[in-house]
Amino acid sequence: MGHPGLAPGEGLLISPCSSIHSFFMRFPIDVVFANRAHTIVGLQVAMPPNRPFAGAWGTHYVVELPAGTISATGTQVGDTLRVEPL
Repeated sequence: MGHPGLAPGEGLLISPCSSIHSFFMRFPIDVVFANRAHTIVGLQVAMPPNRPFAGAWGTHYVVELPAGTISATGTQVGDTLRVEPL
């Protein structure tokens, strides 16, 4: 919220988190919903600003990405994410 946008390759991991909203956002985002085993359980492509809810059953954390990332990477429900600390 309050940011002008996400740069390519940039994202935000929110944990623990099972659902999100996009109130007060200025740009669409792709959203990946993952469970504790890092398996993708849901996707939201180009979620527009000011939407009240997006979520998926079994979600433990959410990754917000620039719109277009899900399509560009071919990401699908059932894929496994690798999360590494910086």
